Amino acid sequence: MNLRLYKILVKVFRLILLLVISVFTMEYFPLCAQTIQKENIPHLKKKGNVTQLIVEGKPFIVLGGELGNSTFTSVEYMKPVWPNLKAMNLNTVLAPVFWELIEPTEGEFDFELLDELIGEARKNDFKLILLWFGSWKNSMSSHAPGWVKKNQKKFPRIKDEKGKSHEILTPFSDNNLQADVRAFKALMKHLKEFDIKEQTVIMVQPENEIGMLPSARDYHPLANKKFGDSVPSELIKYLKENKKKLVPEFYAVWEKNGFKTDGTWEEIFGKGAPTDEIFMAWFYSKFTNELIEVGKEVYPLPMFVNAALNAPGREPGEYPSAGPLPHIMDIWKAGGKSIDFLSPDFYNPDFEHWNDLYTRQANPLFIPEHRFDNTVAAKAAFAIGHYEGIGFSPFSIESKEKPEEEDLGKMYGLIEQMMPLISDHQGQGKIEGVLLDKEKQETTFALGNYTFKVRHSHVLGWEAAAKNKVWEPAGALFIQTGESEFYVAGSGITVTFSNKNKPVLITGILKYEEGRFNNNEWEIIRHLNGDQTHQGRHLRIFRGEYTIQRIELYDYK
Repeated sequence: MNLRLYKILVKVFRLILLLVISVFTMEYFPLCAQTIQKENIPHLKKKGNVTQLIVEGKPFIVLGGELGNSTFTSVEYMKPVWPNLKAMNLNTVLAPVFWELIEPTEGEFDFELLDELIGEARKNDFKLILLWFGSWKNSMSSHAPGWVKKNQKKFPRIKDEKGKSHEILTPFSDNNLQADVRAFKALMKHLKEFDIKEQTVIMVQPENEIGMLPSARDYHPLANKKFGDSVPSELIKYLKENKKKLVPEFYAVWEKNGFKTDGTWEEIFGKGAPTDEIFMAWFYSKFTNELIEVGKEVYPLPMFVNAALNAPGREPGEYPSAGPLPHIMDIWKAGGKSIDFLSPDFYNPDFEHWNDLYTRQANPLFIPEHRFDNTVAAKAAFAIGHYEGIGFSPFSIESKEKPEEEDLGKMYGLIEQMMPLISDHQGQGKIEGVLLDKEKQETTFALGNYTFKVRHSHVLGWEAAAKNKVWEPAGALFIQTGESEFYVAGSGITVTFSNKNKPVLITGILKYEEGRFNNNEWEIIRHLNGDQTHQGRHLRIFRGEYTIQRIELYDYK
């Protein structure tokens, strides 16, 4: 046997051996095979105190935009949209999948439109996050199939306190649950078959803005029976084990009634709207959790739920009661153990307040929906910098006539360049973000040995817009890459520095550059000094400018 033939036979033997091992592993160690598979599809991973989304083996930050609910109706309709999304530097599109369209006849599934969406996303180099409009969309069951809507006896709806039915499927019906589960399972099975190789779809949101309207709870006979039953032992166990960790709003409700652990919902939590909401939240979360468990058994992509935020002074039922809101996040965590995280949808101006609430109990921040207004660019930088969030996504992303001029696209362009740098430094206390306007003109934070005082650039009084009644928001993110080296990206800020550990020292600017990242390599566009640094006294990016700057600091007496 010659040497060449010998080498060929060795290679063939190795390939056969690998194939046998692979088949043996899949057959006799399915959990091992499942783990291997899971590590190679999009998944969540902890790094320090931060949760990262891993896509194609690397950390991925969602620079997203959500399509209007009825935008993707055909390939033809979307043709002019894709270039506009590209012009805003998106890497991910959030798009709905309608139950009524994929299962128009009970038991018969049609994924043609979904396949077209995925195919077009691939052509245009976008990732997708799918929003399952199943049993509920904005509380209502508007996207359930006609065969569900028409058969109220089999698929019952909620009833308000007056006994009136509404177009909201009750979560207390097993028929409702199983119909949704079958459709969602079919969706995830098709996704796995159609997309596991390319991995265009990176996350799924089951349901949309779940919540009870117009009363705090459901009064359907199925619901009333459950309301009179004892609180499930599963929830009681969670309360006992996590008593010291409960969010204060929920803790106060339980405390007011004496921390009881045995009895009906009203016996444990008292009578009133808070108890009604807690009761509904439990059953909404259990319904959603079963959906997710079945879906993940087929194709375990990350899955999250979103909430319509409650306005101040509104009672449950005046807002969508019992959705995955921060004051009842413990109920959702207890009932929805397979839900990866809870997310806020923003049509509420108090951005920082709500994000602070949502990031309690190590809940990762992802903002799947925000009104597409003049604040989104600054908020994207703040969410990804201050909260080290998974990503950001304005709603109706296709609606702008001149996408190339949008501030969001300019900010996304900076973050895209810095994504490897951001990912490398997450979870280490080396990243920060700011969000400033006329009401909040300055903020202070520390990175390493230095304290940063960041002010809105209008504070300097050098910009004409400083005289306006309302200031355009300023936003930026900061990354510490060395003991005295920092990168800053954003718009509308001025920054001064001091040594937090040795306040007697004066901190100066040693080196200051404006540049860009090209294939993860820093390229200097210009060296900054003199007037650009106010003679060495500050870092500055005027409002409307979008740049990345690298700065080195030093101390002297």
